[in-house]
Amino acid sequence: MPDLSPKRRNLVLAICCMSLFIVGLDVTIVNVALPTIETDFHTQLTDLQWIMDAYTLVLASFLILAGSTADRLGRRRIFRTGLLLFTLGSLMCSIAPSLGWLVTARVLQALGGSMLNPVALSIVTNTITDAKERARAIGVWGAVFGLSMALGPVIGGALVSAVGWRAIFWVNVPVGIAALVLTTVFVPESKAPRARRVDPVGQVLVILALASSTSAIIEGPRHGWGSALIIGLFAVAILSVGFLIRYENRREEPLIDPRFFRSMPFSGATVIAVSAFLCLSGFLFLNALYLQDERGFSAVKTGLVTLPMAASNMVLSPVSGRIVGSRGPRLPLVGAAVFLFLAAVLMTTFTATTSLGVVAIAYVLMGVGFGFVNAPITNTAVSGMPRSQAGVAAAVASTSRQAGSSLGVAIFGSILASGTFTHASHVCWWVAAACAVLIGVLGIITTGRAAKASAARTAAIFAPSEGAARVTVGQAAS
Repeated sequence: MPDLSPKRRNLVLAICCMSLFIVGLDVTIVNVALPTIETDFHTQLTDLQWIMDAYTLVLASFLILAGSTADRLGRRRIFRTGLLLFTLGSLMCSIAPSLGWLVTARVLQALGGSMLNPVALSIVTNTITDAKERARAIGVWGAVFGLSMALGPVIGGALVSAVGWRAIFWVNVPVGIAALVLTTVFVPESKAPRARRVDPVGQVLVILALASSTSAIIEGPRHGWGSALIIGLFAVAILSVGFLIRYENRREEPLIDPRFFRSMPFSGATVIAVSAFLCLSGFLFLNALYLQDERGFSAVKTGLVTLPMAASNMVLSPVSGRIVGSRGPRLPLVGAAVFLFLAAVLMTTFTATTSLGVVAIAYVLMGVGFGFVNAPITNTAVSGMPRSQAGVAAAVASTSRQAGSSLGVAIFGSILASGTFTHASHVCWWVAAACAVLIGVLGIITTGRAAKASAARTAAIFAPSEGAARVTVGQAAS
C-alpha cells in the first residue's frame, strides 16, 4: 500500500466510519420500528424475532469468511461489495411488500454488513501504520459506533412517527452510495501478504449450527418443544458442532481452530461476548415492545426514553478502553457485571405504570454496564495469542458477539411467548442477571495466573518461537 498523506489517511478513516455509522445505526433503529411493523404486517412475535435474527445470524456466519476473503482478493474490493449489498438490501427492506420479503432483504443487508466493519477496520489499520495515530483512529472508530447507537432510537422514533417504518431503511441508502463512490476514488487497494485458505466445509457447519439452534429456540413455543421439528433442529445443531470440531482439528488452516479454546482467556472472552450481547439484543428487542405495546408510548417517545442507555454506553466505551490499556481487562469486566446485574434486577420490577425515573435509572445502568464490557472482550480474546493469530482470535470474538445477539432475541422472544408480558419480561431480566453474574465470574477467572499460563501454553502451540501478542489500547477498543 502506498504511503498516504495525513489528509488522505483521515479521509480513508472518515469513509470507513461512514460504513460503521450505518451498521451501528441499524442495531438500534430497527428495534424501535418493530411494533409498527407488527401492526402493518399483522405478524406474530416469532415473526418479529426473525426480522432481527435473520440479520444477526447471517452476520455471525460470514464475518470470518469476509475478513479472509478481503485479505485474499483485496480489502477495497470486498468493502465496496459490502457497501453495494448493504445499500441494496436497505432499499429492498424499505419497499418490502410482505414479511417474507423483509426478512429476505435483511439477509442481503447482513451479507453486505459482514463485509463492512471487519474489512473497514482492516483498511484503517493497514492505512494508518503509526501506533499513536492508529490508536487515535480506533478511538474515533469507537466514538462513531457509540454515536450511531445513541442516535438510532431518536432518529428511528422520529422517522417512524413522521413517515412510517420504511423510512428507517432509507437513511442507509444515500450514505451507502456516498461511501461507495468515495471508496472507489480515495481508498487504496491492499491485500495480505499471505491470505488464509478458504474452508467451505467449516463455513457450512458454522451456518448449520447457528441457524438450527436459533430456529429451534424461536420456533419452540409455536411448534412445541417436544415436536419432531424442534428436536430435529437441536440435533442438527449438536451434530454440526461435533463435526465442526472434528473436521477443523484436521485442517492446516481451519476457519475456527479448536485449539484456541485451550486458552482460558480466549474461551472466557467467547462466553463473555455471547452473554453480553445476549443481554444487549434482548434488552433492545424487549424495550421497544415494553414501551410501545405495554405502555402505549409513541415511537418518538420510545426513542427518547431509550436515549440514556445509548448515551451512557457511548460515554463509557472509550473510558473502558483506556482502563483496559492501563490496568488490564479485569476491572472493566467486573464493573460491567455489577452494572448489568443492577440494571437487570431493577427491570424485574417494571410494570406498565413504573415511574419513568426508575426506567431511566435502569437504562443508564444498562448502558454503563455494556459500555464497560465491549472493549475488554477483544483484549481478553487475543491476550497471550501470538501476533500471527491475534486477528483470527479477534474475528472469533466478533462472531461470538453476533451469535449472542441472535440468541438474545431468540431466547427473550421465546420466553415472552410463554405467558403475560409483565411476568414473562421479568423472567427475561432474571436471565440477563444470570448472564451478568457469569460475566463477572469469568472476568475474574480469565485474568488470573492460571488463565495467563493457559494462554502461554496455547501461544506456544501456534508459534513456539514467537512472543505472545501485545494488546494495545487501540486493539482493546476495537
